[in-house]
Amino acid sequence: MFKRIYLEISNICNVQCSFCPVVEKDKKLMDPGEFEAILKQAAPLAEIICLHLMGEPLAHPKFLQILEICEQYNTQIELTTNGILIKKYKEQLINSNCIRQVNFSLQAFKDNFPNRDIEPYLLPIFEFVQSAHELRPELYTNFRLWNQESNAADNEDIYTKIEAFFNIEINRNLELGLIKSKRIWNRLYLHFDSRFEWPSFLLPHQGTQGRCHGAVNHIGIHADGSVVPCCLDKNAVINLGNVKEQTLQDILNSDRFTKMRNGFLNGVLVEDFCQHCTFINRFSKTAKKAVHRSEAGQSSDMEGNSETKTAHQFGESQPIWRGNHEY
Repeated sequence: MFKRIYLEISNICNVQCSFCPVVEKDKKLMDPGEFEAILKQAAPLAEIICLHLMGEPLAHPKFLQILEICEQYNTQIELTTNGILIKKYKEQLINSNCIRQVNFSLQAFKDNFPNRDIEPYLLPIFEFVQSAHELRPELYTNFRLWNQESNAADNEDIYTKIEAFFNIEINRNLELGLIKSKRIWNRLYLHFDSRFEWPSFLLPHQGTQGRCHGAVNHIGIHADGSVVPCCLDKNAVINLGNVKEQTLQDILNSDRFTKMRNGFLNGVLVEDFCQHCTFINRFSKTAKKAVHRSEAGQSSDMEGNSETKTAHQFGESQPIWRGNHEY
């Protein structure tokens, strides 16, 4: 079983962030009927279904129908959104037991609207988190700031507004190279990362040795049905097959998928495309940092370098907030 399957319901977004390159594939919205047919195959194979690879899930015109299908099949959903449309779907998301975690990419607003006041954007997101705590205290939320080393002033503005709304104090003195995610209020987490390069044949050859979470703990399914081994394969360069033409299980039983998966498990990059991926280098760095922290007697607080782990896996040895309560 996979930890996650990324089931993209749309590759269309309502903004164009500089850190998220334009998709070269045709624009595509997955029809609810197509989604249900694919979900039937994917849900039994994953702990969590993520409703994106590229695109903004909440911008799908039939998002509520898709949410109803997820509820029908009792599927655990992780939603990643820029948050622009969160007010529109606030009630439905909070009331849906299939929504397990919501990630807000807060770096998106200033990247698209550098001269606008960020408060009208943040307030509905903060109100969502507050209501979720009151009505669904088990729901995890993440505020993503994947712009470290580049947007200190913008992030400081966000920190200040978080502190004011939630009546907490955020500790700025964090070793962000080691700490990826920290709890700041109930089940609300700050999640840090730096920008990364999307895999491309235009990048230098990185060698044939390396490991990846792709094909091991997750796979992706594009809105057109193309199956890929990695959440960063935005253009389906490694197209393993199409779930509209063959079953997902048949695709996962294919020689190509098996060789790639076994390669990752044994530190070998089988596919040419993977040999041009600089993101893979992060995994070796993560292992070294974990060893360093262990030798120093520190608990590991790293999230891992793929997508956000479930929040209960994060350590809390270094609280970064002080408020009216302790957890």
